[in-house]
Amino acid sequence: MNTAIRYYSKTGNTKKLADAISEVTGAEAQTVDVPLNDEVDILFLGSSVYAAGVDEKVKKFIQSLNSRKVKKVINFSTAAILTSTYSQVSKLLSEKNILADSREFHCRGSFKVMHKNRPNGEDISELKSFVKEVMKSE
Repeated sequence: MNTAIRYYSKTGNTKKLADAISEVTGAEAQTVDVPLNDEVDILFLGSSVYAAGVDEKVKKFIQSLNSRKVKKVINFSTAAILTSTYSQVSKLLSEKNILADSREFHCRGSFKVMHKNRPNGEDISELKSFVKEVMKSE
């Protein structure tokens, strides 16, 4: 199974998650600045919430995707306040005719004084279990 990981992270919270996914899948975690040129069965796409929305770089990356090359996307995200980026990301993916899998992973991310040290070890452990389940079910 071909797997890719792309993420956007301003503060490093989502990068921590991308690196943990890389440990489980063996795929290199790369930023959304790196184009996705290969065909993939699963694209793990990481984003964060900034001012109640996903960053423009994530939107631009999704616009660059080819629906014939990406079978499905698994969303993962961090945020200090909102609970997920899934609704925003899945809407953008559907406009490109790319399947946004209903399974996703989200955890709190530290921001200023909120959610200090998140994602933490427990978050990373939960993420790794989630990724193992996704990979096993494919």
